[in-house]
Amino acid sequence: MTTTQASEPMDLGALRERYRFERERRVRPDGAGQYQSAEAEFGYYAADPYVDGTAGREPLRDTVDVAVVGGGFGGILAGARMRQQGVARVRIVEKGGDFGGTWYWNRYPGIHCDIESHVYLPMLDETGYVPEWKYAPGEEIRQHAMRIARKYDLYPDALFSTAVTSLTWDEASGTWLVATDRGDAFHATYVVTSTGTLSEPKLPGIPGIETFRGHTFHTSRWDYSYTGGTPEGGMTGLSGKRVGIVGTGATGVQAIPVLAEDAQHVYVFQRTPSSVDVRANRRTTAEDVGADHDGWARERRENFLRIVSGETAGQDLVADGWTASAGLLEKLLPSFSRDQAGAAFEAAYEAADAAKMNELRTRVEQSVTDPDTAEKLKPWYRYACKRPTFSDKYYAAFNRDNVSLVDTADTHGIERITEHGAVVGDDTYELDCLIFATGFSVGVSGILSGKLPVQGRGGAQLLHAWARQGPRTLHGFSSNGFPNLIHMGSLHNASSVNFTHVLDEQAVHAAALVAAAESGSALIEPSAEAEDAWMAVMAKDAADHEWFHAECTPGYYNREGLGRPNTASAYPHGAAAFHELLKRWREESIGEVLRPRAAR
Repeated sequence: MTTTQASEPMDLGALRERYRFERERRVRPDGAGQYQSAEAEFGYYAADPYVDGTAGREPLRDTVDVAVVGGGFGGILAGARMRQQGVARVRIVEKGGDFGGTWYWNRYPGIHCDIESHVYLPMLDETGYVPEWKYAPGEEIRQHAMRIARKYDLYPDALFSTAVTSLTWDEASGTWLVATDRGDAFHATYVVTSTGTLSEPKLPGIPGIETFRGHTFHTSRWDYSYTGGTPEGGMTGLSGKRVGIVGTGATGVQAIPVLAEDAQHVYVFQRTPSSVDVRANRRTTAEDVGADHDGWARERRENFLRIVSGETAGQDLVADGWTASAGLLEKLLPSFSRDQAGAAFEAAYEAADAAKMNELRTRVEQSVTDPDTAEKLKPWYRYACKRPTFSDKYYAAFNRDNVSLVDTADTHGIERITEHGAVVGDDTYELDCLIFATGFSVGVSGILSGKLPVQGRGGAQLLHAWARQGPRTLHGFSSNGFPNLIHMGSLHNASSVNFTHVLDEQAVHAAALVAAAESGSALIEPSAEAEDAWMAVMAKDAADHEWFHAECTPGYYNREGLGRPNTASAYPHGAAAFHELLKRWREESIGEVLRPRAAR
């Protein structure tokens, strides 16, 4: 196929054909089956490298007011908002050795947030903290998570290096029995699950992966004992080493430039290039972000949310790549709000999409000196097909003599791994170290993966009930037959690119539910009719995006090319509207979800 220069005008028909051609080069019949979990013989990939063994302790048999499963931002925010409602004993149970969730595990070189830190970091108003960078490095984010936990006194009852293994409703006491892998069996009046969507690392199912004699690890468990250095670089252990890295998503885009500075040679194994836009990171001051009055951070994040949700906001306070391209997120966020529909809208949308992607492909040409490498780095798909990334250093790394791009599109990835390296086509790349930047099993952690069985009233198994008729909730938080169990996450509520904002709104709602139940000596449990009504709300205006994702290049958004079926799993009118809906419901109708504790 003849390459068309991205800087030249292109008719949409030709562009569609190019996108289709590039998709077919990469799609695999096994879909998500091409990956394997970090379990069993590969369990060491998920081990915690940041704790030196697990300190012994006696199993707990006590009772707390609220048990929170997960110590990432969702769990921390749930605990903090519970404290604000006067809840005394809040116990957070976390698999990692401290608070932070994704930001505890991910400490790879170059790690930063790609959402502006002044809207991404929650509770800035409450903690009085102003981030130092427009896009915060990972350690600053992790320290902020710990800052919130300290401010709201969440450490004393927390259980770290501990996984919840089951939740069982005890009808006699009206509490949940929480069991863990450390032998704990304690009771909690309320349970909040916040196990996250980015917690289970996945590995490529490459034949021979277990035979490699070099060193390997997953980026979410970066092995600084081998590489030396810190997330800022200085990895002296890689001096003289040939390093391969698999994956060029958001993690690879950040890690590869730092690896290039320290390794003898870096081989970047790429199946599909990311779109990489300008980041323009810089230090910021309180004056820069308007942090001169109470509520400044709340105003800023609400402004960002409205813009990326497709609503009007007047001034764009953040003014970055996300807000500039907000209109192109319509197919990515099923809750994106727009007033138009039909052929005219889709034509204008496709034209705007083509213009943006041509701009990004032109950026590759202008940044990478070798034309062949530049061509392989160009993203040939529509903007919302893969998660957008941002970097000012990524493309420049490929101008170094010690960085080689290995395109694996035609072989659908690395074909096999030998004792000494990786095989792609007719070439074998000898390696001393192989790093997997292959991400996480998105949306399958915790309850939905079956790893956390939940038994409700009458012995009903939550996952079994949902398997029969699909997940059923009211607002995504609670389900009939499972009293005082509150879910946090992405199910049946609203989505946004700034997920910490969504989680904080959910934490506020969860704490309000507990406060209402406590004041009325009641159980939190919606009726089946309330669930039906909520499911109908979500289904009524659910977006039809199945056709769009069916045409996308393979990735986790479309189940690795197998498609993304339309489901009524998210509120269809935008995150800002959803948050307003919850606020009104708390003010007017929260009693509808409460039932007397004595009820059976």
